[in-house]
Amino acid sequence: MSTARSATVDIATTMRLVAPDFATVAVKASLHYDPADPYAVRVVFHPDGTDAEQVAWSFSRELFAQGLEEPTGMGDVRVWPWTTPRGESVALALSSPDGNALFEISRAVIQRFLRRAFSLVPRGREASYVDMDAELAKLLAEET
Repeated sequence: MSTARSATVDIATTMRLVAPDFATVAVKASLHYDPADPYAVRVVFHPDGTDAEQVAWSFSRELFAQGLEEPTGMGDVRVWPWTTPRGESVALALSSPDGNALFEISRAVIQRFLRRAFSLVPRGREASYVDMDAELAKLLAEET
């Protein structure tokens, strides 16, 4: 049985896309957390400032939290603490068959986002927010 709340966490922010020469370009983005998917966070990029061309990445909330303190992640998503001339940041490296991107995000923004997400679903309590019957039904429906 799910105990998920209807509240979500949505924070609009600006990330910096880091070029190979370390020049940066501001990119509008938003961070999203929904207790209905308690293990995941979603980062949505709005490259033209609208929803028309948005690109979304989902990954582990715990990966984001660990990345505040130490390098973490393997493969497609990696996160680590990063100090820049603009202050304390977090690096978010994304890889796909279409290419790689490195983003710089304010550490304070990530901390605020995670604080709010953990207030909705405390760390270690994610399983109690998953409706196992509904998830099983989805899996079985996908097989047919």
